[in-house]
Amino acid sequence: MRVLILGAGVIGSFNAARLKEAGQDVTLLARGQRLADLREHGVVLEDFRTHERTTTQVPLVDRLEPDDAFDLVVAILRRNQIASVLPMLAQNNRIPSVLFLGNNAAGPQEMIDALGRERVLIGTVNAGGERQGYVVRYLWTRRLPMTLSELDDRPTPRTEELVRLFRSARLPARVGKHIDAHLKTHAAGLPGFAGALYTAGGSVRRLAHMPETVELFVRSHREALRALRAIGTRLEPPATSLLEWIPAPLLVFAWSRFLDTDLAVLGGEKHGNAAPDEMKEIADEFRLIFRQSGVPSPASDTLFAQVDARSEAGVSATRQGARDSHHDS
Repeated sequence: MRVLILGAGVIGSFNAARLKEAGQDVTLLARGQRLADLREHGVVLEDFRTHERTTTQVPLVDRLEPDDAFDLVVAILRRNQIASVLPMLAQNNRIPSVLFLGNNAAGPQEMIDALGRERVLIGTVNAGGERQGYVVRYLWTRRLPMTLSELDDRPTPRTEELVRLFRSARLPARVGKHIDAHLKTHAAGLPGFAGALYTAGGSVRRLAHMPETVELFVRSHREALRALRAIGTRLEPPATSLLEWIPAPLLVFAWSRFLDTDLAVLGGEKHGNAAPDEMKEIADEFRLIFRQSGVPSPASDTLFAQVDARSEAGVSATRQGARDSHHDS
């Protein structure tokens, strides 16, 4: 099977290297400085827990041509980047399967409209971490398998083949059900957490000692879960519904303990600070869900405003950098 990994961030790089080491025919699409780093250094992975480093040479491309023949594209991108790659994917009719992994509160309709329902699969990611220069520091465990499915949840020969593909690289994978609901449930806490993080100046350890802000996040998360249920989305996994009933002080205590850990820094702080544009996209998706559901969202409104401000600051900094570069030239 010829595989193209679309997205050379932490998770895309991790999976591309593992598949290549297992002897699979895998290519990684990257652009800009990331492409230059990969050409010079290869895919350099560092295990967050053991600090062991590996280097894997993966074939690289910077675009997908209309006549490129791949059996599978695995798109692992920030939520706000999906729209920009759909035209490139749509112009290539030779690729029968596109597996989208990552955060998504809006569902797969955008992908279906661009590519056709029969080409689209969805799934959950299997790793996390951060990039430090050209090095990917990854966090991965066998207890967190990649879960993927057809849009109608039916097991098919195609999904079973994809499971075998990832398992060949010793990456646990399984065919699941209700993946769309799982992705929406997972996304329910993201913009509220990001807003709380930005309120704390981008530090989860500082946030751990701000109980009023942690409580605001707990309330925002509950609002989002309540809104999902109100529009008919089941919570996945079902145990997530307990978050609506556990006494808030207990949740604040548990979250505060967790936030003051290295795992929270790598698993939450790093991505939240690196991707305010994605957090803004998901916040906007939940604003629509709140309007559709009629569920009041005062805590979410407060924290989403922090997401808006952080995202706009990033856009302004990018524009200023572009102007400075233009003047320098």
